[in-house]
Parts: sequence; structure tokens; C-alpha cells
Amino acid sequence: MRPSPQASDTAVTTPDPRPRAGDDQPTAPSVLSAPIVQLLGIGKRFGAVRACEDVSLRVQAGEIHGLLGENGAGKSTLMKILLGLVVPDTGRILLRGEPATITDPSAAAAHGISMVHQHFSLVDRLSVWENVVLGDRGRVDRDRARTLVREVGRRYGLEVDPDACVEDLSTGQRQRVEIVKCLRRDPGVLILDEPTSVLTLEESRELFTVLRRVVADEGKAVILISHKLDEIVHATDRVTIMRQGRVVARRATADTDVRSLAREMVGRELSKWTAASAVGALDALIEPGTGEPTGGTALLDVREPAAAPAPDPRPPAGEVRLRISDAHASTTDRRPLLRGLTLEVRAGEILGLAGVEGNGQAALGDLLSSLLPLSAGRVEVCGAPVVAGRPGAMHAAGVGIVPEDRHVSGCVLDMSVAENLVLADLSSVTSKGLLSRRRMAARARQLIEEFEIATPSPDTPMRQLSGGNQQKVVLARELAAQPKVLVAAQPTRGLDIGAIEYMTERLHAAARSGIAVLLLSTELGEILTLSHRVAVIHRGAVVGEMDRADVDTERLGLLMGGQAA
Repeated sequence: MRPSPQASDTAVTTPDPRPRAGDDQPTAPSVLSAPIVQLLGIGKRFGAVRACEDVSLRVQAGEIHGLLGENGAGKSTLMKILLGLVVPDTGRILLRGEPATITDPSAAAAHGISMVHQHFSLVDRLSVWENVVLGDRGRVDRDRARTLVREVGRRYGLEVDPDACVEDLSTGQRQRVEIVKCLRRDPGVLILDEPTSVLTLEESRELFTVLRRVVADEGKAVILISHKLDEIVHATDRVTIMRQGRVVARRATADTDVRSLAREMVGRELSKWTAASAVGALDALIEPGTGEPTGGTALLDVREPAAAPAPDPRPPAGEVRLRISDAHASTTDRRPLLRGLTLEVRAGEILGLAGVEGNGQAALGDLLSSLLPLSAGRVEVCGAPVVAGRPGAMHAAGVGIVPEDRHVSGCVLDMSVAENLVLADLSSVTSKGLLSRRRMAARARQLIEEFEIATPSPDTPMRQLSGGNQQKVVLARELAAQPKVLVAAQPTRGLDIGAIEYMTERLHAAARSGIAVLLLSTELGEILTLSHRVAVIHRGAVVGEMDRADVDTERLGLLMGGQAA
């Protein structure tokens, strides 16, 4: 059972500098009854930018507390203050009712506070167990470290081979390592930043089921930052919502729903696409293996939303822009990645490729990025063959790519926004082989305005932009090249509601303009909402496809699981 929230947490609060009893101001609590964490009147500015203003947050032992807000709302700054990574300008921190000074992550760890960050901080060439103990002082006991990885993995349902090399792991497995690395310290306060963005549904369900048990039985607290609003509703006890650096609402999650949370996050109603694919598409908790609703302790299974809008009407059959025929590819040590994959995408349509992560989606993205050669098979763009694995060949043929991980292969974080916007094609900003800064700046200003990129200037480093605006830069660069085919791999992963809305509208607009769009996503709600056709990939091959209007979710699930349907 969830702890009963206090009444004051269910009302919308307008930030007010005056203390109010019953809100987040301390009222002489005893150490035993005090919240495990209290942030009181936190303020932080970075130059002219107000990151946090008079922010208060209270987290009780034994609860999972959701922290919501768009990118740039102040969530990350607030958590960095709690972790000692940022020093606040104003405000106080109380831990179990006692004032605390947290000046660095070591001090936070000493207080039992730990965080799993959204973006990985692993060393690819090291093994799992080496990454987990990296930074420990003193002599490292290899066998003890390997045992620890196994024990934590079993306890939290996140098992991973301690001897595996991190660079050989899938994105979801790397996320497991990040979480294990954090949980092995047995923190009293655990901060999770988008923990399930790269986990499968089963892994997500198991993680939250275990966390629910741990916080209840051991009196721990979890602060969950997530853009998956259905996840917030089903996994948390209370939720605090931030907008533009301030707290705008506090809710008991039992008394709210995803659409209400979304409106409070962005301050307006959302488009039908966002409401269906990111907010309320998955609205029922299902007991695994029974099809019956649970009592609220497990995450939801995927089922088709009853009220989800259909995508734009499927366009008349246009020319085949992308054709992949019997494609075979392997790793350098001959592990198969693609096993006879065949698909076609036509002009003006969105083909959604559904599948459990790790079944060849990443390899297909690499193939269409000119990063993976084929051992057999053929790729054609507008009927012309393209040599797989030849650098730049796919781009030259008219294939644009929004990659799965924008930080790894979508942009260069230490380069400016303007430089990232022209990376794919320097010909438009060069003269006689020399880069024209004037042309590059003019081109950047044009795209910044057209794609609504929020940046102080074209010269701002990419790493200073929010995740949503970084994704806009990648999309702007690819669409500005006027591609014949656009491959969008996990295009909304880790984005806030507003950025998801923007991306989905842009993908529809791209299809309406005649571009053939291939959508690679492990979010089935996103696939069902955006696609005109749905194909299923399993073990490196397309095993079935259907029109969106004719989707049978039971058959779709069987195909994704590798069963004949």
C-alpha cells in the first residue's frame, strides 16, 4: 500500500516567499518523524538564467516521489544541489530533520544520497565489475566485486554478466550497469533520472516492483525524474511539478492523471499526438500473465490505447524511396546482427519498426548511417543501389539520420550550435575550399528560427542546450539537407512532453512533404500512434507487417516475442 499523502500535497501551490505551515517549511519536527529529505527555499542563478527560485521539496522515507518538469524547468539543478555538484545561492537542506551542508558528491554519499544519471558515465573498454568499483579507494578484490555485481543484480532484477566488456553491451544493459553501480552502495535516498528510458517493459516493471518493496520494507526514499507520465502515475506516491525554475504544483498521484500532469508541466493543452503517444496511450496496469489489473505496484504492459487518434490517413502508394533486400551483417567476431532483413518505405509514409530492444534496430541504424557493411544483400535509395559501409554514401544518396543516441553520434557537444548545424554538409558555408564564418552564422540563424531552437546564440556550445533543443539541432541539420529518406531512431527518448510534441509534429510534417520516414522505436505507443504501417523486427529480420488501421495487438505481441502469428 502507498503511504497516505498529506492534504497539503494535493493542492496547487503558487510560489510564495512567506512560510506556510503544512507545506515544505519545517515545523520543529522530531528526527524520527521528519522527512528524509527537505529542500527549503532553494535559489540558483547562472548569470542571467534563473535555474531555481524559492524551490521547496519534501520527500518522506518509504515513498517514491516523482519530480516532473520540461527540460530547463530546474529539476536537474535541484538534484545537483542535493548531490553537492552545485552550490545554491539561497536556501537550506535538511536530512532527517537536521541541517546538512553538502559540498560535493562524497559528502552526499556519506549522507546516503546517490543518483543514477540519464547519460552514461561508463568506461567502454573496462568490464562491468571494473566500472562498478571504479573510484573506490584501496585494494580491489576482483572476486568480491564480481560477487557484489551478481548479488545486487539478483536483488533488483537487473542481472548482468560482471565479466562482460561494457562496449559489447546493448544500451539497455549499460543502463543496468549504471543502476547497479549506484545501488551497490545501498543508499537511503536514491535519485533516478529517466531510469527506464532504455529498459524493456519487463525490466522496467521488475525494477519498480523491487523499488516499491525496498522503500516500504527498508524505509528508503526514491526521487524519480521521468518524462513518461504513465510511469510517474503508476510508480510514485506523490509528485512535485516544476516550470521555469519554480514549483507550480504538488499532487498525490492517487488523485491525478497523466493529462492533468501534462497540462501542469507545460501550462497548456497538448496536441493529440503528444496526448496519445507520450501521455495517456498506456493507461492500464496489467498483472503479468493474467491480463487483469494489478493493485498498482507493477508497471503496465503494452496494449493499444482505446482513445488514441489514428495517424494521418495513409497516403496513396508512392514510389519506393528505401528498399533493403535480404540484408546480412555481422560483428567483427562473426556474431550475426542482421539475418536477411527486408523492408520497403514509400514516399510520404511513416513505417514504424517495432521490436524488443536488441533485435537488430541498432544495426539497421548503423547500416543506414554508412557505419555497417553488409556480407550479403542490397540497399537501394530511389531505385539506385548504395554501397553499405562506405563513409558518406547513404547521406549522399539522400538518407538523413536522427540517431539513437544524439550525444554519441548525433552531435559534437564541445562544438557550437552553428557548427553542429552544418556538420553534414559544409558546401553551403564554404568558398573556394575555405569555411565562411559569416555564411555559417547566417545559415545557423535561419535554422534556429525555422526549427524553434532555444539557444542564447549560434555560438553557444551544444552541451549547454537542453536535450530537446539538442535533438532539434540534429533534426534541423538532417531536414535542411532535403533528404529523400529520414531515419528516426528513438527520436523522443529522454525528451520532455513539449519536445516530444515538437518531434512528433515534425515527423508528420516530413511525411506530408513526401519524405519516406522510417521510425525505429521500442515505445510501442509511439509506433502505434505515429505510423501508417507497422513492421516487426526479431533477431535481425522483419517477421511481419500490417497497416496501422488493421493492427492486431495480440498478433503484434506474438511477433515481437518471436512466435508465429
